[in-house]
Amino acid sequence: MRMEHANITVTDIDRSIDFYHQIFGFSERWRGTANGSAGPVRAVHVGSEDTYLSLFEADSQREISTNYGRPGFNHLGFQVADLAPYRKSLTALGVNVHLEQDYEPGERIYFFDPDGVEIELVCYPEGGR
Repeated sequence: MRMEHANITVTDIDRSIDFYHQIFGFSERWRGTANGSAGPVRAVHVGSEDTYLSLFEADSQREISTNYGRPGFNHLGFQVADLAPYRKSLTALGVNVHLEQDYEPGERIYFFDPDGVEIELVCYPEGGR
């Protein structure tokens, strides 16, 4: 079994497509509409051949909560071979890495996407995980 995708509701779908393309090189796999609470909303799948993010454009505005003390979604985690190129891309985009942790089993950095969705990048030592 593998996770195929995660679905994220965003405020500006074009901004989110650009963000995930610039950080991860994600390409557009599908574009169409989905059902929002007020009717059809724009929807796009961006990712690789193996996995993707399903982005739905919000039909209302609310803040995202990343409260780790409450049940619900906390963050998206991606395993990468090396954190250095991602740090460089994030710096070039003006994205703040708000947390860095180096502990068993790997080194991690955390940052937020344009809508406040927390992203974790983890790099495991060779042979780790």
